[in-house]
Amino acid sequence: MRFLLDPQQRAFADSLDAMLTAADTPSVVRDWSRGDHGGGRALWSRIAKAGVFALAVPEAYEGMGPRPVELAVGFVELGRHAVPGPLVETVAAAALLAELADPLPAGRLLPSLASGEASATLALDGAYALDGDAATTRLALAADGLRLAPGHGPVRASLDPARRLTPLTPGGELLSTAPPVAHALLWARLATAAQALGVGLALLDRTVVYVRQRTQFGVPVGSFQAVKHRLADAKIALEFARPLLFGAALTMAPADVAAAKVTACEAAYATARTALQLHGAIGYTAEYDLSLWLAKARALRTAWGTPAECRAEVLSGGARRR
Repeated sequence: MRFLLDPQQRAFADSLDAMLTAADTPSVVRDWSRGDHGGGRALWSRIAKAGVFALAVPEAYEGMGPRPVELAVGFVELGRHAVPGPLVETVAAAALLAELADPLPAGRLLPSLASGEASATLALDGAYALDGDAATTRLALAADGLRLAPGHGPVRASLDPARRLTPLTPGGELLSTAPPVAHALLWARLATAAQALGVGLALLDRTVVYVRQRTQFGVPVGSFQAVKHRLADAKIALEFARPLLFGAALTMAPADVAAAKVTACEAAYATARTALQLHGAIGYTAEYDLSLWLAKARALRTAWGTPAECRAEVLSGGARRR
């Protein structure tokens, strides 16, 4: 089955691509990794003005959603340009708040998330929160329900230096005693899958350009049959993930989203391994821009559900349908 974007969706993707290309995101990512959030916040505001976060917020709370297909389109471009920040977490927080039985927290918090005035992070079951030092809204799933955390602890190291992990301060306002965590997880996995697909596409594009320029024995290494095979395998894996992603965005069935997440993340991770091998020693250097996408592919692979967890969801979903 082929999923083709309509003209408006293609224009949305093209506009994001042009905006992010002009933004010099590698320098923004490196600043963010050092704790300098100025450039990242400015880019966040521009992304929000393009309507990305509003796609996860219902119209009743000044958003344009929920529109999962368009959200997936946007997150592919965010991944393609390695945009830093709690992108997925903001979407997950918006999905969680929108489904609370009490509409008051949603009315208070969602409009600012849709507009980009605020960003959110979300920690489940005592796990570290992503970018808790930068997010303005910190949600934590505690033993007694969902709380608005009053602060955060020290930043911890991550596989991806741009993914700054922090514990959230216990306590804070209790927003719900029975938050719809499964709904938030569904949206988080969809956004992660789209982001991972974009990361994989960027790694493939950069590697193709590199092997055309790098020479051995007087010819480009891209002319070697073994190199072509590795790149073809990466291309096939990414193209196979694309219809799963948009199919899952149409159905929003947990098993479909889990399948899209594991397929896109595994394809991006395999592409990262190919990119590293074909770049050689330069691929291991943090100063080379490729490292920004390599690290992100590895981190996204286990974010919001490991491959094993997502496969278990797919199998359990199939069993329920039978």
